[in-house]
Amino acid sequence: MLDKVQKKEDLEEYAVVLDYLPTGRSYSAKSEPIVQLVGENKFTLLEAVPKTNEIKIGERVYIGKGERDKIAIIKGRLNYNELSEGARNELVIAVYGIIKSNEARFVEVFNSASPLNIRMHALELLPGIGKRHLSAILEAREDKKFESFEDITKRVSLLQDPIKLLADRVIEELKGDSRFYMLTRPAAAPHQRF
Repeated sequence: MLDKVQKKEDLEEYAVVLDYLPTGRSYSAKSEPIVQLVGENKFTLLEAVPKTNEIKIGERVYIGKGERDKIAIIKGRLNYNELSEGARNELVIAVYGIIKSNEARFVEVFNSASPLNIRMHALELLPGIGKRHLSAILEAREDKKFESFEDITKRVSLLQDPIKLLADRVIEELKGDSRFYMLTRPAAAPHQRF
């Protein structure tokens, strides 16, 4: 069960549909339609019951506390291994899209990330960021804060695609293999209730 003292900023208001299973999971005793979702705020993996069958993969849906138009109930959190094969494939596209559409929020990761300990900086958690990239990023942001993903790639010449770096990190964290969680909530235990 989720902590009752969960911070408001950790709650998901909107999510992206990863998969629609009209008859539910194959091993489920109850045959009801379900959707698998990824939240836009903390990339929480969720399973929900839709109100309608007019739901599309990749669609952004409201899942907050107010009146929902397409989602009836949130059944609970999922871990990466509980996602359907289709949901896993769609997850990469959805995460990339969420990061791209919330540019200011994710550019701030590059502007405000700090050391985790005396040996490692939070930016080194991003796949492909080593000491050389880290040094270039820190030097560039010291001169002036980054304003966009394009600004990052212009000013840090070795860095190819900051959106992809962030998306790869999110997927790694969602798989539950990570020691540190900088962009997501720690993975859910199997069948954890939302």
